[in-house]
Amino acid sequence: MGAVESTSTQLFSHPIPHSELPGYGPVHVSPDALPLADHILTQWENFKRGLSISADSNYLGTRSRDATGKAGAYTWITYNQTLKRAERIATGFQKRLHVRRQEMVGVMSKNRAEWVLTEIACNRMSYVLVPLYDTLGPKAIPYIVNHSGMRVLVAAGELIPSILDVKHECPTLEFLVSMDVVCCRHAVGAVCCLHVRMLVCRSRRGSVRTRKRQECQCCILVQSLLVCCDGLVVPEDPPLPSDYATICYTSGTTGDPKGAILTHRNLSTATEIVTHRVISHPHYVHMSYLPLAHVFERVNAANITRAGASMGFYQGDILHLMDDMAELKPHIFVSVPRLFNRVYDKIMQGVMAAGGLKKLLFDYAYAAKKQALDDGTNVHALWDALVFAKIRNVLGGRVEFIVSGSAPLAANVKEFLKIAFSCRVEEGYGARNMNYTSADVPRPRGEICIRGSNVFAGYYKDPEKTAECLGQDGWFSTGDIGAWNADGTLSIIDRKKNIFKLAQGEYVAAEKIENVYAKSPFVAQMFLYGDSYQSYLVAIVVPDPDIVQTWATERNIPDGHNMTNMAQRADLKAAILASLADVAKEAKLNGFECAKDIYIHPDPFSVDNDLITPTFKLKRPQLKAYFHRQIDAMYAGLH
Repeated sequence: MGAVESTSTQLFSHPIPHSELPGYGPVHVSPDALPLADHILTQWENFKRGLSISADSNYLGTRSRDATGKAGAYTWITYNQTLKRAERIATGFQKRLHVRRQEMVGVMSKNRAEWVLTEIACNRMSYVLVPLYDTLGPKAIPYIVNHSGMRVLVAAGELIPSILDVKHECPTLEFLVSMDVVCCRHAVGAVCCLHVRMLVCRSRRGSVRTRKRQECQCCILVQSLLVCCDGLVVPEDPPLPSDYATICYTSGTTGDPKGAILTHRNLSTATEIVTHRVISHPHYVHMSYLPLAHVFERVNAANITRAGASMGFYQGDILHLMDDMAELKPHIFVSVPRLFNRVYDKIMQGVMAAGGLKKLLFDYAYAAKKQALDDGTNVHALWDALVFAKIRNVLGGRVEFIVSGSAPLAANVKEFLKIAFSCRVEEGYGARNMNYTSADVPRPRGEICIRGSNVFAGYYKDPEKTAECLGQDGWFSTGDIGAWNADGTLSIIDRKKNIFKLAQGEYVAAEKIENVYAKSPFVAQMFLYGDSYQSYLVAIVVPDPDIVQTWATERNIPDGHNMTNMAQRADLKAAILASLADVAKEAKLNGFECAKDIYIHPDPFSVDNDLITPTFKLKRPQLKAYFHRQIDAMYAGLH
């Protein structure tokens, strides 16, 4: 994360005198030492800390379902219950699957209790957890399985068929552990067909084997691990701080995924840093929906665990997230600007549509709370109860902490969140200008290099890539462009690899400009492109279907819901271009930073069409190849 919100004269870092080197600015250090709390040096100790605080309190929450599949209230397991289940899973791993210390164990599912149980079991026995995004395709799964050398993969039942599809490409994979009863008939190339009755078999062995013993394939239910070994629980084999805790594979925007090694000390230090800024209490509840396969959510979850607090999981469908929020009523909500922009747009559209006295009352209340915010508080008893209570209920009604990461949050949206939800807002990014050097005044800018016990240990089985980014002196070149602020905070303002030069010599930061254009209500997704032989930019725009339909209805256009037809309309294109021009003017973009033409694409960029990563980052090489005809046509039309 980059700079977090600072509201006082507190100094967050200071430069070390005479630490400059040619081409590098001075080293900045925090004035506050951050020793690891209570000697929590491993993630197993981190869990035991939460257990000691909240042994019989709720820890992991899952929405119940009735006979029709309708989601109901959250059901919980306590810290003590979690410990008992993790102990038995760990026993099953060791006694039945013969997993050894520091061996790789894969996990592949959306966020759910079994994911965390698997992680805790691994931490207890010093196994190395290797997460796979549940959205990975048939190329990435075998690559990660083979590269890591894992024998055991724990997966959601719905993913078992896709894993079996590529089993013949995974010679090291011996055991699949299913989180669910799998109800399907599936054939797997040279491996014999596995019938549903075999997959859900709960014999004393609790396993399934194909008839070809030389191509052994086992599928074991998590539940069978919980009841295995006649009640025996193996002693814990706790990790050392230097032991590998996890290997997190990158999303592979430019090639094969790389396996980033994180030790227990790495994760514990990162957790301590987050805990220092996002203070949690045992009564807090966290909504876990950002993928646990990404280390950002892992550290958020570790922060919650350390405090003895609770985390509830979304149903697995982002379309139902707001319903889950209303049921869970979290105190902490971590998300990305895109979602916060949608919350802001929907609420403000409702205010505008209401008009009259309601809008007048909202405007007056907002102005009063803005003044209160400027005076140092974001709480106002009258207006919070009269106007903003209903808005607060959008996120469950008791959010105290909002954390936004991955991209800059618009200043007006950030202000709105503070006022409407009466909570602290921490931000991970800030956007400014470019042409960066460490000598820039008053804000030195350049590539961020970091060093410390939170920095990952290197790339697994890739010494060359490790040497590229981790110098002999231990400084990690992040690839992020940053700027120092007056109070010592650091703003991440660009990605080094997303900067390119146009024909006239001007440098353009694509991601920064895309984040500006994302403020247009029309834009759901955008890919900005600049050819080095051209002097201007073009863009592929995926419009927001709700906004397009509203726009069409206002103009009596009958097929506003048909995005394929709407994408062909010249008047819609003109409206989107006008909206982009407005936000560009407001953000004071330079002329060369503005898109001169756009192509409207009716279908979203997705993991399935290989245009974004599982963490929703644009795959720029793939986007360029996918839309090369449209890009060429736009440039031809501008000549």
